[in-house]
Amino acid sequence: MTSRLDKIANQIEETRLSKDDEVTNKSDGASASGASHVFDAKQIDPVLARKMALVNAAIDEIGMTRFQWKLFWLNGFGYAVDSLLVVCQSIANPAVQQQYGRPSAHISGIPMASQIGLLVGAGLWGFSADVIGRKLAFNTSLFSCAVFVIIAGGMPSYISFASLYVYQSPRHAPEADRESSVALYSAGAGGNYIIDATNFLEFLPTSHAWLVTFMAVWWAVGYMITGFLAWAFMSNFSCAPKATPATCSTSDNMGWRYLHFTCGALVFVLALARLAFVKMVQTPRWLIAQNRDEEVIQTLNNISIKARRPHSLTLEKLQAEGVVLHTEKSVWSSLRLKMHFKGLFQTRKLAWSTTLILSNWFVIGMVSPLFSVFLPFYLKSRGAQFGSGSNYATWRDYAINHVAGLFGPIIAAVLVETKFLGRRGTLATGAFITMLFQFGYTQIRTEAQNVGVSSAISAAS
Repeated sequence: MTSRLDKIANQIEETRLSKDDEVTNKSDGASASGASHVFDAKQIDPVLARKMALVNAAIDEIGMTRFQWKLFWLNGFGYAVDSLLVVCQSIANPAVQQQYGRPSAHISGIPMASQIGLLVGAGLWGFSADVIGRKLAFNTSLFSCAVFVIIAGGMPSYISFASLYVYQSPRHAPEADRESSVALYSAGAGGNYIIDATNFLEFLPTSHAWLVTFMAVWWAVGYMITGFLAWAFMSNFSCAPKATPATCSTSDNMGWRYLHFTCGALVFVLALARLAFVKMVQTPRWLIAQNRDEEVIQTLNNISIKARRPHSLTLEKLQAEGVVLHTEKSVWSSLRLKMHFKGLFQTRKLAWSTTLILSNWFVIGMVSPLFSVFLPFYLKSRGAQFGSGSNYATWRDYAINHVAGLFGPIIAAVLVETKFLGRRGTLATGAFITMLFQFGYTQIRTEAQNVGVSSAISAAS
């Protein structure tokens, strides 16, 4: 999970403009704009580059305030919810299959539905956040997650639990359910994932950019919470390990439903907390890209006045730099919509960087389910080989595994600030160590090795 957050931080920072030459020349591990050698805004829009430099300088003048610390917690809730909900379906998957069977012997429908939902959510929420801003996603995405995860807990069949929108014939499903479940709550989670990091970073001074990497601790918190809930519910309210759809009744298999109801209620509380504890506004860096100079100054002034930390940026200074390219056109115009994609390949270096980032995420998307999504199956099968295959042992080991994941982000947040490693070195080191433990996991022979190596993988990845 740490390597994922490092990739997110790198991706966001490669689209963040440097405020001056001094910042540009900082090491890639410590600078919030250290990727400016990849993203040269002056080649794309000189006015935007100059205005963004002024906004960056103003945010640095104000520094880290109570408002940004609130965002660390509230955007952190989003990270925790993302991991909590993504892993929720992987926990429920074995129990749902036990109760309802699996329609296809070759395709695991629940993980597939989750990944489709994540893909759709990331695409829709991510793109819309570029067009209309981050505020809507921040305020609403957790509510959508909460609603659909609770609905998922009440699903009466395998397909209705997994699918986006299913019509079943009465002959095969007496309830004739037409419900949204895993795919829909995964769509909400997929949108949350990148928006939380972007929203947080766009308010951060350069001195605290390391907090984006440290936010991975929230991802681990989500895993840990779900792990302990699974230990409580799945151990005590699940069918016996060798039960079949013929012998596994709903009353004996309520654990996965309790898990979804509890997680949904928790997410709903966190969604309310976002509305109660901070009045979210559009980020100043997004506003400046829309040439909404007055709102930029108003946002910065509000933060500055509440924190009693003045800044020197004025509306006159911003407007004196000129008008950002194409902002006279509607945000829904074909030209501006096209620029959201064209901008990723505007220069040779930026095109190469974008291609590498997309390739990295493509590989992560293939590899991650092989371990994270199917970890309950691995633990259960390995435990059975060692003479232990009980529900209690499986979910105890699962909880321990994700507690270990808390340590990775903490270590990474320290390492990214070192000159020797920086972001790239930390990312490469974490990936290499994860690879070694992944290979090592295939050779375990004892139950202690099973728990220890899988926990090490959680911490390193």
